[in-house]
Amino acid sequence: MSGQTLLAVLGILGTLGGTLTVTLLQQRAARIERADRLAQDKKDSLINAVTTFVAALTAHRRTMWHRERLRLTGADDTLYQDARSDSHRTREEITAPLVTLSILAPSLAAAANTAARTTYAMRAATDEDALDAARAAAAQATEELIAAAAEHLA
Repeated sequence: MSGQTLLAVLGILGTLGGTLTVTLLQQRAARIERADRLAQDKKDSLINAVTTFVAALTAHRRTMWHRERLRLTGADDTLYQDARSDSHRTREEITAPLVTLSILAPSLAAAANTAARTTYAMRAATDEDALDAARAAAAQATEELIAAAAEHLA
């Protein structure tokens, strides 16, 4: 093999090596970018699930407080039934985001279920003071869920 041929072969091998290296680096960068995008999408989905769940809990807590206050004060039955219908609707709105949250972040499922159960417990209030205490406990459980979610996402 002549010197020129050897140089040509080495030049071709060098070019192929460089091309292969660049290709491998580009593929690796693309994989890293996809992984980062998937991680961000999961984070965004979890933030959305927590936000939707907390909004549903807040709406249900508000309607339960109104409904139970009407019950405890002996309000007109029509007003109470309307408030009861509202509370049934807001309770139904809790289920889907609770399931989504529990699937996306199983480590948050216990806190989410506690927040839901604490909100549902407002129904058992025996007087207005107990109702106010139950509402405060439900709000506290929701705040604890938010803190747990923030820690999970940090």
